[in-house]
Amino acid sequence: MMAGKKVIIRTLDIGADKQADYFKLGKEDNPAMGYRAVRICLKQPDIFKTQLRALLRAAVHGNIAIMYPMITSTEEVSKIYGIVKEVREELEAAQVPYKVPEQGIMIETPAAVMISDELAEMVDFFSVGTNDLTQYTLAIDRQNEKLDDFYKPHHKAILRMIQIAADNAHKCGKWIGICGEPGADLELTEEFLRMGIDELSVAPSMVLKIRKAVREPGAARA
Repeated sequence: MMAGKKVIIRTLDIGADKQADYFKLGKEDNPAMGYRAVRICLKQPDIFKTQLRALLRAAVHGNIAIMYPMITSTEEVSKIYGIVKEVREELEAAQVPYKVPEQGIMIETPAAVMISDELAEMVDFFSVGTNDLTQYTLAIDRQNEKLDDFYKPHHKAILRMIQIAADNAHKCGKWIGICGEPGADLELTEEFLRMGIDELSVAPSMVLKIRKAVREPGAARA
């Protein structure tokens, strides 16, 4: 249905604000910093391999990319690639057609930003998870309504981190996108363009407005 256009599929990203009762993850005092996303996949590779097997098989039939969330180290990326290799070997042994698509990571922790130069050498693309990056950088629980006044995606620290990630991605010839609410924030569109952001992920209702802001600088402020 996407007519050859790329479909980026994020691997299991539950935990914190996203729950799936059937995984029985249990209650955590601080779920935002707990057992979630890629941490679940690396601790329970059987769950991860099921996803990867399906994605590699699907890549034969369409233009897809895989995106791994909550990355904080190069070691995690290496472990992911090790599991991908296992899946490839299993598919080959079973003579099941497959293709390894582009593989990218979410930049949503300060740790990922600070080592984004090393990460950029390992992956095909970055997607900045601005919601979590804001939460972790400002030490604010984004699910806590009492802290809404302090949750500021426009904070200079957040914008500087995005710039660092963008610069490091481009130095390695990799593309970088923005994911999360700020991607559709018209007050930030020109800022993202100046940073060299290659892609903005927005809700369908915002596509035309963002497109206008990109094509007509200054339109966002009009």
